[in-house]
Amino acid sequence: MRADHPLSINTHSSHAVERAMRLANLAVMALIDEATLTPKPGLVDLRGRGAHRDLDWMMMCDSADMLHPTFYAMAVAGMRHDNSHDNLHDDQHRNDQILREELGEIGRVGEAVMLRATGGVNTHRGAIWTLGLLVGAAAQHIDTAHIDTAAGIASRAGAIARQTDRHAPTITGNKGEQACLTYGVGGARGQAMAGFPHVVHHALPSLHAARLRGLGEDHARLNALLAVMAELDDTCILSRGGVPALHIMQAGARAVLQADDDRLAREAALRQLVQQALALNVSPGGAADLLAATLFLDSLTMEYKNETPALSATATH
Repeated sequence: MRADHPLSINTHSSHAVERAMRLANLAVMALIDEATLTPKPGLVDLRGRGAHRDLDWMMMCDSADMLHPTFYAMAVAGMRHDNSHDNLHDDQHRNDQILREELGEIGRVGEAVMLRATGGVNTHRGAIWTLGLLVGAAAQHIDTAHIDTAAGIASRAGAIARQTDRHAPTITGNKGEQACLTYGVGGARGQAMAGFPHVVHHALPSLHAARLRGLGEDHARLNALLAVMAELDDTCILSRGGVPALHIMQAGARAVLQADDDRLAREAALRQLVQQALALNVSPGGAADLLAATLFLDSLTMEYKNETPALSATATH
């Protein structure tokens, strides 16, 4: 990271630098692996743009790489406000409040960098929020003797997300925010404040179950995405197609999962879901962000346990 980058942070601890770099690497890798997973319904992948006209795989990968300094800065912020050994509730609350506002400020700078680089295209606004909270939370547990769980990190991220960012704009005008207001759903903010339940209770169990059955990594990751799609009130789908499109996509995701033991039936159900997404011109971007969160937590917790992460499609990126 260049010293003159707007997100540069000086630190005197080589361990802190190494840890922050590793967390940022994992966050970027999760975003690239999400984009690379093929096929996906309505989303950018190696086949093409999905339901998007202004995105492609290379832009998604470049955007992910560009966010590395953002995630690095968020990790350093998490370390700076580490209260994992603090027994005083008031001190923890105060640290979480300060950290929440720092993560928000870093995220807004990172979003501006992203939009300038993409010519105004929103490649990863939701992912900056989702992964940023998880990176900040994960950075608070840097004792290598401590084994963190995905649920524990997600819970910490939720506690941070529930704090108020006094410097955040009241109304952003983003499509996801408007969908939340129109349809009365929680969106990315609600997911985070609840501790990412769709990641912890749906995506990760589905990912691990598929691996235990000996299925390929792409199969397992697609199952994780579909498990989220089947349950999530995805504001990206709602903003484009409303409730009818959401119900169609949720039912289609369930149909693919239910056919998991029959290869031909699964392939047919997946083709139908892909065609429905294109016909409806919808993209499950909220589920995609949660898949990236799933892949980040999966890789991170396997590192904590001194296991070898599943081979990443972008390990040599």
